[in-house]
Amino acid sequence: MADDSRAQAGDPDIAHLASAFADPRRARVLMALADGRALPAGRLAEEAGVAASTASNHLAILLDHQLVTVEHQGRHRYYRLASNEVEGVLEALARLAPRTPITSLRQHTRARALRAARTCYGHLAGHLGVRLFQAMLRAGWITGGDGYHHPEIAGDRLSAPGKGTQYHLTDHGAAALTQWGLPPGVLGQRRPLRYCVDWTEQAHHLAGPLGTALTERSFELGWTTRGTIHRSVELTPTGETGFATIAPPSTTP
Repeated sequence: MADDSRAQAGDPDIAHLASAFADPRRARVLMALADGRALPAGRLAEEAGVAASTASNHLAILLDHQLVTVEHQGRHRYYRLASNEVEGVLEALARLAPRTPITSLRQHTRARALRAARTCYGHLAGHLGVRLFQAMLRAGWITGGDGYHHPEIAGDRLSAPGKGTQYHLTDHGAAALTQWGLPPGVLGQRRPLRYCVDWTEQAHHLAGPLGTALTERSFELGWTTRGTIHRSVELTPTGETGFATIAPPSTTP
């Protein structure tokens, strides 16, 4: 008899899954994990602004909804996002969500740090990510668009990774990035490059394998470091010099 399990399946229960994102404390936990690192429950309790016992309850809900996974290391438990798809949902919600008023110095510091530079799907975002992408376009390393957000173009949406512009890595760009030490496998790909419409800058930044490779290489070179605020990235003095070879400081759109 034919397997009719697919025919018996109903519509996706979006409301059930969305309920896990709806609590602001769980949302803060998820955003703290959005840079890909595994964090202990105590650190996540601090991010959520709740007691350890309360954080455990929220983490249990996130585990039940398969939004996070847990790893045991000795007496400690480390949590991380369950998949890149979860991070994608967080980024999409961040683009769509209204901005909350900043009422404390801590909130101001966090917002400023995330706008300056942060990770998004493992690649550079924020002012630094947009600045780098614009510079690569000006240098002729990438061609196919202007790096600006064009809401009138289908696929260039703030609510999702961009699909409205066809960016390509040029031979000149591949040669230049080889000098940076990027892996040939990434540079040899000639299909359209992936990009995101940055939700703080509302301009394009590089995404996909090339964007991730660039970000990882910047950490290896000591050009960038992880910030004290989760997901934030800090540009080092060495990085200022290194990035300035193609990305001189400028005002992003």
